Amino acid sequence: MEQPDPSTVRFDGPWTHRDIHANGIRFHVAEAGPSSTDAPLIVMLHGFGDFWWSWRHQLTGLAEAGFRTVAVDLRGYGDSDKPPRGYDGWTLAGDIAGLVRALGHTDATLLGHADGGLVCWATAVLHPRVVKSIALVSSPHPIALKRGVLRDSPQRSAWLPKFLKYQVPLLPERSLTRDGGFEVERLLRTRSGPAYPRTAEFTDAARRMRSAIRIPGVAHSALEYQRWAFRSQWRTDGRRFMAIMDKQINIPVLQIHGDLDPYILVNTLARCTRWAPRRELRTIGSAGHFVHQERPDQVTAEIVRFAT
Repeated sequence: MEQPDPSTVRFDGPWTHRDIHANGIRFHVAEAGPSSTDAPLIVMLHGFGDFWWSWRHQLTGLAEAGFRTVAVDLRGYGDSDKPPRGYDGWTLAGDIAGLVRALGHTDATLLGHADGGLVCWATAVLHPRVVKSIALVSSPHPIALKRGVLRDSPQRSAWLPKFLKYQVPLLPERSLTRDGGFEVERLLRTRSGPAYPRTAEFTDAARRMRSAIRIPGVAHSALEYQRWAFRSQWRTDGRRFMAIMDKQINIPVLQIHGDLDPYILVNTLARCTRWAPRRELRTIGSAGHFVHQERPDQVTAEIVRFAT
């Protein structure tokens, strides 16, 4: 099967596609809302195996509320550059800090799902001047996630097997891209609430995700996020990263969680108050891990309330 061109993720819609250079590479973003730097900026970071399209509802909904909204293809994804290195917490945080500045702003609210949320946490700690607040969908603090996996059997069973399978070479890349990228559809299906896979919205989202994961270099880049998280635990840079992350951030933090999320459990999220004393948790009913796509209006309303 022919591999899609990176430009195929530039779908038409009520947004503008742009290339932004930051931290030494080029990022593809979709932007909506006022272009003026007077409008508050919200930068949206997608999760594993996904791309900017994950935020289509919030991109337009938050723009209608007066925010300048920017959904980014993270390093290695979509139509952004795919360098061989830089999938560590330090560099990823630098990507987002540089992106905020390249957009002409001094600070922004960061909105992240899953792995994108982990980048939000890292940016808030490593580049506090550019982060006004963070809103997180299905994404605990990295130390809370680590402790949840080590100490909580249900969280360990939900999260660890797939994480470990991603550590071997080559086979995970093949798994993500074979059968037309069916594996990412399977992840979307099994981690969502039971109602979402029966919708036309799901069918469309899965089709686009399956194409995006088959763009040359994307599957490998996506897995490098997971592999650095594993390898770094036994290296000096990883231990130093986790030590630096073990500090409180004194900014508003919103965590949004689907009550049917089988992947990130609420007990793991409850641990996050240690590092975010100004954190609030909002649970969305009848939704799973992809709550921002399953219940977009509710999630958008929560973020408008939080960021206003």
